[in-house]
Amino acid sequence: RLAIIDLAGGDQPISDEGGRYWVMQNGEIYNFPELMVELESLGHTFRTRSDTEVVVHAFEEWGERCLDRLNGEFALVVFDRLTRRAFLARDRFGVRPLFVADLGGDLVFASEAKAVLRHPRAERRLDPFALVETFTLWAVQPDRSAFPGVRELPAGHYMWVGEAGPETPVCWWDIRFGPRDGARVAPPEELQEELLQLLDDATRIRLRADVPVGVYLSGGLDSSATTALARRHSRGVLEAFSVSFEDKRFDESPYQRRMAAELGVNLRSIAVSDADVARAFPAVVRHAEKPMLRTAPGPLLLLSRFVRDSGFKVVLTGEGSDELLGGYNIFQEAMVRRFWARDPGSSLRPRLLGKLYPYLSRDLQQGGGFMAEFFKAGMLDLDDPLYSHRPRFRTTARNLRFLGADVLAGAGEVGDPETRLIDRLPAEFPTMGPLGQAQYLEIATFLTGFLLHSQGDRMLMANSVEGRFPFLDPNVAEFAAALPERLRLRDVHEKYLLRKSLAGVVPAEVAERPKRPYRAPILRAFFGPGAPEYVGALLEPGRVASTGLFNAPHVEKLAKKAARYAEVGLSESDEMGLVGVLSTMLLDDALVRHPVLAPAAVPTRLVDRGAVVLGEGVSAS
Repeated sequence: RLAIIDLAGGDQPISDEGGRYWVMQNGEIYNFPELMVELESLGHTFRTRSDTEVVVHAFEEWGERCLDRLNGEFALVVFDRLTRRAFLARDRFGVRPLFVADLGGDLVFASEAKAVLRHPRAERRLDPFALVETFTLWAVQPDRSAFPGVRELPAGHYMWVGEAGPETPVCWWDIRFGPRDGARVAPPEELQEELLQLLDDATRIRLRADVPVGVYLSGGLDSSATTALARRHSRGVLEAFSVSFEDKRFDESPYQRRMAAELGVNLRSIAVSDADVARAFPAVVRHAEKPMLRTAPGPLLLLSRFVRDSGFKVVLTGEGSDELLGGYNIFQEAMVRRFWARDPGSSLRPRLLGKLYPYLSRDLQQGGGFMAEFFKAGMLDLDDPLYSHRPRFRTTARNLRFLGADVLAGAGEVGDPETRLIDRLPAEFPTMGPLGQAQYLEIATFLTGFLLHSQGDRMLMANSVEGRFPFLDPNVAEFAAALPERLRLRDVHEKYLLRKSLAGVVPAEVAERPKRPYRAPILRAFFGPGAPEYVGALLEPGRVASTGLFNAPHVEKLAKKAARYAEVGLSESDEMGLVGVLSTMLLDDALVRHPVLAPAAVPTRLVDRGAVVLGEGVSAS
């Protein structure tokens, strides 16, 4: 337990007054004081000030619909002693992980796949489909994991488990972009004020803790907004934490210092070198338990360690703003391609893409050439559910050439990642509008599958630090999703309403500065000065071939190319392929070939309090 609320009285599991319902929870319920007052008025008696005890009484009162009332990030299990059934649930955006496996009659659940893999019947190998999914969609999707037979309960879902085994997961919440039936469309000025008030409330309740709370400050709009709002509600000097990079292409420390000075917060920063990113990467993969195509989680693992060593257990961060309020280039790109599709022969319309991506080849900015043809592919297929993301998926899928024939064949037996993604889309998806569809896809594939998982919670909790995300507050999310498209994205001006809302809250320089995506070094990290020895050892042709996971000759060519061009870099696709290969090999090495946790000889009881057995499974170290 990471004790943050009611340090002395919040031990788990905890039961209701009569001992029928028992609950275990990973996460926080931010509106627990209000729920506690409501439940006491309904006759419930509390023994602690713990938010977890609020969950058990809420379940006793409202059953599975209690989830609608919980404002927080959580993975929880409620055991009903009377019916001998268990109720498993996960928060709206899947911030807190919940792995589940049905292993020969034993239902095993845990916050980490490592714990599940200790079961003697767990299959300790990498799932071929998970690799193909990563090398296509950028991440293992939330209904699976990197290991066969082990799955994550999807975000916003619950599941019942009885003596007959687990039932089909049920979606209890999902984001729905588009206007609400019968809702009044308020003037933009009113919407600006309402958004700011919702964000202020979301930030205020996320500062509730019995331990010190800090903030992450990257220097961009979202973290600056979170910092500014947190400063309003902080009793003392607010502590902000940031990363600076040796490579100036990634460094935003001047903006961080300026923002900290403007707001009067104390900024604590760590400097991360290229080699630091590579040295941290094995630990990143071990904690993420997934292959990945980016090194960006590495600096955040180092930052959370710094936060912990500074005496903090909780930080607020700005994740979710871009996805909900229209902040990514992929949204603008999709709208430009749709605009271009109305006049496919135009030489002027593709120049808008050149404004989005000025670092791309000159021929795009001039309206012709290879890059223009790349974005033009599939441009007229306006009814394609994956329209906005096809260029990304097409680029990423080039890296499938690095996977071995057996992996591709094994994945093919499951299906095609893009087809499976389409099959999972909700019935309301066609009504969400072009921008809403793009935002939904980004949330469903990348936010939940990577940003909140591999780059978020797993890097924070590796050092016993909890992340809290005001932009993912359900009231903020549902308000943002109902906004007219023109207030999320106006022409090519991203996060339009948010920028208007924050006028006077953050400096104009920050409010008006174009978004700069958070990235971390790749090629110079693995092949530059000070690169760790494990890189060369993993990419040795015999070692690559021994895994049976890769097309060894193709990987060898990539490794030689990377070594040759370490100073100038490779294409984005090749660099992602390199990270994908290295992360897969590190994962295979850490959790398959040489696992740190040896398999348990027999399942052990997770909890046994007298006659109450909460669940059967394996203990996690």
